[in-house]
Amino acid sequence: MSAVSQRLDAELHAPWTDLDERSVAVARGLSMDAVQKANSGHPGTPMALAPVAHVLFQRVLRHDPSDPHWLGRDRFILSAGHASLLLYSQLFLTGYGLEVSDIEQFRQWGSLTPGHPEVHHTAGVEMTTGPLGQGISTAVGLALGQRYVRGLLDPAAAPGESPFDTDVWVIASDGDLMEGVSGEASSLAGTQHLDRLTVIWDDNHISIDGNTALSFTEDVAARYRAYGWHVIDVELGGNGDINIPGLLAAIAAARAETERPTFIALHTTIGWSAPTKAGTAAAHGAPLGVEEIKGSKVALGLDPDVSFAAPDDVVDYTRRAGARGAELHAAWNVEYDAWREREPERAVLLDRLVAGELPDGWDRDLPTFEPGSSLATRKSSEALLNALVERLPELWGGSADLAESNGVVLKNTAPSLPVGSVIPGATPWGRYVHFGIREMAMTAANNGGALTGLLKPFGATFLVFSDYARPALRLASIMQTNIVTVFSHDSIGLGEDGPTHQPVEHLWALRAIPGYNVVRPAEASEVAAAWVEIIKRGTPTALVTSRQAVPTFDRSILRSADGVRRGGYVLSDALNAAGLPDVIVMATGTEVQIALDGAAILKEQGVAVRVVSLPCIDWFDAEPDDYRNSVLPPAVRARVSIEAGATLGWWRYLGTYGRAIGLDHFGASAPAPTLYEKFGITAAAVAEAARASMAAASQA
Repeated sequence: MSAVSQRLDAELHAPWTDLDERSVAVARGLSMDAVQKANSGHPGTPMALAPVAHVLFQRVLRHDPSDPHWLGRDRFILSAGHASLLLYSQLFLTGYGLEVSDIEQFRQWGSLTPGHPEVHHTAGVEMTTGPLGQGISTAVGLALGQRYVRGLLDPAAAPGESPFDTDVWVIASDGDLMEGVSGEASSLAGTQHLDRLTVIWDDNHISIDGNTALSFTEDVAARYRAYGWHVIDVELGGNGDINIPGLLAAIAAARAETERPTFIALHTTIGWSAPTKAGTAAAHGAPLGVEEIKGSKVALGLDPDVSFAAPDDVVDYTRRAGARGAELHAAWNVEYDAWREREPERAVLLDRLVAGELPDGWDRDLPTFEPGSSLATRKSSEALLNALVERLPELWGGSADLAESNGVVLKNTAPSLPVGSVIPGATPWGRYVHFGIREMAMTAANNGGALTGLLKPFGATFLVFSDYARPALRLASIMQTNIVTVFSHDSIGLGEDGPTHQPVEHLWALRAIPGYNVVRPAEASEVAAAWVEIIKRGTPTALVTSRQAVPTFDRSILRSADGVRRGGYVLSDALNAAGLPDVIVMATGTEVQIALDGAAILKEQGVAVRVVSLPCIDWFDAEPDDYRNSVLPPAVRARVSIEAGATLGWWRYLGTYGRAIGLDHFGASAPAPTLYEKFGITAAAVAEAARASMAAASQA
């Protein structure tokens, strides 16, 4: 056992003192007062679980308040994000930079203590939580990602002997476990034997509506045993408070478990110490009231007439976490320095990953494609992904049981599975994760992989199933994780599977997520340019690809795909006597070829047509006005858009006189060429729409 592990085990069994009790009481008082002052929030869970948080931050977690981004730290995820004061009180008490004044500004404009914890906003917050179920699900990906990092950097070390053997701790609520995504992710965690993941379930039988017997009556512990977890049940203490000896014993057992993730079913009383509201829904999501708080403080041994009390002796005691963290950090540094000495090449890799840099030459000599060759963009994407995987070991991920269909089959890459798996070639250090048919859990897990700070996760499924993944995609954008999701089968072009599998509204639904980038390349050369730009930007992105084949453009005739990096560019151009096109035809994805074919018809009729490829509207919109106006000159009011999906977002580019060709209804089951013809997404339709737009603009 390493020196760090020995230190942590000794701390866990240290006596529970009066100062521990008082520290917990102060944390409870701060939570009650903050919610009362804000006149909103959730006091009950921070009150009930204050002893748990105290134990974690004082005795369990390997953390250093002076260095919240310490590479060797354990991670704490408050999946029950509504209980944010549970975390904020510990970040104050242990010295992460919060002070009482920050607790007093809970939920106020510009404060460091927003209603739900936000990563990159408050030091010590590891992820943005609040949408129930996503914290625990992201934690599964965090544990998976950390395991891959450990195998990438230190595969030969014995279990528990590597500086990269770190743990993930989660506090989850009843609501978290009601949400289906937590079941998806927990099932995956059991399959993966994520032994360095521990979930503490706050089993208090209360939700907003009242007793959970209204809707949630299954045997949760049995469910987690069925998932393959190590389950420990901790009964209430004799006075209805947390059973501290039982909790400490459960944590010790979780640490000793080396084959499975651990699920601690911790029986609690919501709002414990409140004289009339403890154990009721009234303690869940509203201020307790002045008199109830006074009664609670009396029960806790606090002065009922003092708000936001933080006695010096308590703060001095809890801020010993700083010295503890520094000692743990120093002991870890010894192990880390020894690793760097024995693994110099891997140390160079780690330095690059920590710096967020890309290796020299990573984007040179990537696959190219013969002009005129016909290839589905999912297949050209697969060729690019395989080339990039060889150069970027930080690329890590998988698909929702659709690897071949999505075009994410990786050559010479082992699947990620625990020791003893029946799958040939599988290894715990594998970089390809078979997520199963769990689109939202996959996306949440990839967010977790990104939160390691070292990986570039990817996932994949059909575009129509982005609906299942959307809440985690939204959270990815809020946190600005660097995940890439390949959404294949991007339109009615998938053909015979019919309307249930043909996305219509999905492109604009994804584009509506602030800060989320949707990239729909036209053909192979745009796919290559898109992958390079996606990797460079490191922002949450959808790469949308086709099932049907499209011809690779001849760039000696058409303009370079370098314009992809700007989101939109002039692909082909013809100008009238005024030096402007008569009409602009803009398109994305496979419809760019139809736009070119429509332009050819118009050219024969003497019309000067500009074809604009807009693979990423989000990137294009971020470009300077002068560039965007050079591509879409405001003086050219005759415009046509073509995209095999909903048209609702195109009007901002089409203006008053433009025409949109798309699909504002569901598809049908038939071969793709038939569907395009029947639904009027054709070159002839482009030419007709262009003439109509030109006529309307000329009459204005």
